[in-house]
Amino acid sequence: MATVSTQLSILSLFFILTSIPIPSFACPLHQKQALLRFKSTVTTIFKANSDPTSVDYIPFVELDSWNRSSDCCSWDRVKCSRTRNVTELHLDTVVPMFADPVPVYSDILTPLFRIRSLKLLDISMNSLQGEIPGDGFGNLTGLVHLDMMQNSFNGSIPGQLFRLTNLRYLDMSNNLLKGELAPQLFQLESLRFLDLSNNTLQGTLSSEVGKLRNLESLRLNDNSLSGSIPEEIGNLKRLRDLSLGKNNFSGGIPTLILHLKELQSLDLSRNSLSMQIPAGIGRLSNMKTLELSSNQLTGPIPSSMRNLTKLESLRLTKNKLAGEIPTWLFKISTLKELFIGGEGNNLIWNNKAKIVPRCRLRQISLPSCQISGQIPEWISSFKNLDFLDLTDNQLEGKFPDWLAEMDVGSIILSDNNFTGSLPPRLFQSPRLSILSLSRNNFSGELPDNIGNASGIMIFVLSGNKFSGQIPVSISNIYRLLYLDFSRNQFSGEVHVFGHNPLLGFIDLSYNEFSGKIPTTFPKEILMISLGGNKFSGDLPWNLSNLVNLELLDLHDNDVKGNLQDILPQIPTLQVLSLRNNSIEGFIPRTISNLTSLRILDLSENNLTGSIPQEMGSFARMINTPKNVLAPIDVFTFFIKFSDLVLNWKSSFQGLSSRYLNIYSFLDLSENRLSGKIPASLGNLKGLKLLNVSHNNISGLIPMSFGNMQSLETLDLSHNIISGLIPESLTKLDQLGILDVSNNRLTGKIPVGGHMSTLTESMYYANNSGLCGMQIRIKCAEDISPSKPKEKEDKNQSLISWETTLIGFPVGFFATIFMMAYSLNFLHMFKFW
Repeated sequence: MATVSTQLSILSLFFILTSIPIPSFACPLHQKQALLRFKSTVTTIFKANSDPTSVDYIPFVELDSWNRSSDCCSWDRVKCSRTRNVTELHLDTVVPMFADPVPVYSDILTPLFRIRSLKLLDISMNSLQGEIPGDGFGNLTGLVHLDMMQNSFNGSIPGQLFRLTNLRYLDMSNNLLKGELAPQLFQLESLRFLDLSNNTLQGTLSSEVGKLRNLESLRLNDNSLSGSIPEEIGNLKRLRDLSLGKNNFSGGIPTLILHLKELQSLDLSRNSLSMQIPAGIGRLSNMKTLELSSNQLTGPIPSSMRNLTKLESLRLTKNKLAGEIPTWLFKISTLKELFIGGEGNNLIWNNKAKIVPRCRLRQISLPSCQISGQIPEWISSFKNLDFLDLTDNQLEGKFPDWLAEMDVGSIILSDNNFTGSLPPRLFQSPRLSILSLSRNNFSGELPDNIGNASGIMIFVLSGNKFSGQIPVSISNIYRLLYLDFSRNQFSGEVHVFGHNPLLGFIDLSYNEFSGKIPTTFPKEILMISLGGNKFSGDLPWNLSNLVNLELLDLHDNDVKGNLQDILPQIPTLQVLSLRNNSIEGFIPRTISNLTSLRILDLSENNLTGSIPQEMGSFARMINTPKNVLAPIDVFTFFIKFSDLVLNWKSSFQGLSSRYLNIYSFLDLSENRLSGKIPASLGNLKGLKLLNVSHNNISGLIPMSFGNMQSLETLDLSHNIISGLIPESLTKLDQLGILDVSNNRLTGKIPVGGHMSTLTESMYYANNSGLCGMQIRIKCAEDISPSKPKEKEDKNQSLISWETTLIGFPVGFFATIFMMAYSLNFLHMFKFW
């Protein structure tokens, strides 16, 4: 019996053991096949766009471990559960990047949607294009972590994502997503991290956001969300990070934000928020970062803010805050970054206050705070100071030696009253990366050792009185990106920039440089501004080697040569100004090869010949310019760009280099051009200014000019143009100045649209045949037809005499008859 019992026990144990699933030692075949299919697609993309013979060829090795002979759980970027199911795919930056970007669409993700065991999927930074495949993601119901940031997904957020109820982490930032935030999004109650920043999402932030009670981080910055921030956001009691910056939110900061006791970072910057900062903001005792800059906030800095004993970064610049800047800010011992003041603020610095800082600031920004006298010496107590911005104050005196010895990384002292020369010690600093001293009264020559500060990236000395030559050592600054030495008194020749490989923008305008136009610029440079100097000689042909050049400004020099020989052939060139030089010859038809050109100023030269009709094919002048910032906006935090000076609206004006992308100009005035105006210029629908004045142009004003819908200034004056002003000009809704004076125009000035408002008589002067309401001269067709008055008077006199001659005898005989009749009647009455 014992033996039987033992056998039964063993048998039972066998059945128990066989009923327990034994874990597989390899990932499921269908998951492996899905991953290999994904690899195949990515590899095909790489091979199709790579040249193995190229010097820059980099082998694609990211997925080399993915092969059929091994377990996919052992592959790089793949993690599995204990049951050998794939649960994590870390596929960030796996799609190869090329010099010429190749479109890679979201359908390469299709094989991955078969792996339904996934809990984490990271496809960030792959530049994937197209709409988000909602049905595919809808299959991954177990997803807890989804990272899609920094791709190029477009369209709206698919509703299937809102059914992933296990989702705790969702990052879709840095894409091209649009549309409104769907209400279903706020039903993901498990969500702890949500980042939809850097898209183009619109609409308002629904009060439904209050349902995400487990949310710890909410980032919606850099979208187009509007309306007020809902008070219900105060229900997110676990929130530690709230970032809504760079939107269009208005109204006040909701007071219920003060209920978020766990909040460590609050970013509401770059909105349109108004009213005062909540007085009780000091109750957010865990706050480390408070970013409220670039709004319309008013009132004082709340005194309760001194209770933020963990505060490390405070940014309040560019608001309408008022009152005295409290000195207790410098007693918050944890504070490392302080940004206060800026454009539009009404804060006042107490210049008599004695400050003994307890904090250890690394960054100080106090622009436009009415600080006077010398730079406060208590700043020297911050031994780790890396950033100092005291722009637009009333500071004076010399550049302090103690500041030069501190090795500060960024020094911005523009728009003050500093004098004297720069101390050589300043350029001994290996940390110096930004030096902006524009619009002061600094003078003298630059120290010979400026090249020792080899890490400078932004170097701005414009609007001072510096003189002498630029030291040769400047070529040692290998990191130099932007250099602006404009509006000084520098002189000599320029041969010192050939060894600065990163230099993208250089402005040496309005100095006293002489000699030939320099060509020793790095091949990759984007902007060269040399106007207002004494450069002479022919325009160098090898400027065409600057294959990335976008702006070339050489106005007000003595550049010579025939334009057809010296015109730089640079397809990337967007802005070319050669105004007021000594250039001769004709405008070549090949000028249309400058396909990127949108601002062309050839005025005040000696050009002859006719305007080529090919000038009507400039694509950047045909398309209406978009109101976008220029690429150089990356530097606008530190500097104000020098202006491109153009003849704009009948006067020379400086257009900020930041916003040149919204302009399109064509100025050929004050030359010796002849012939007719080509009708093809009417194709330039994006053009804001067309000036061909002071030439010898003849013929008619083309009817096609009525198509230039963006035109604001049209100057045709001082030519020999004849005929009528076309009726088509009444369609130009933006036209503010029309100057046709000193021509041979005739006929009626058109009426309607903006033409009826252009009543400045001097703009029509010296056209003997013009008439119209604008110049208060009636046109013949406007005078109603009638008989001459003299003839009319004669006729009236004749009628009057005829009436007298006829009426007198008739009246006389009628009177005799009536008298006889009356006597007879009385006689009869008597007898009766």
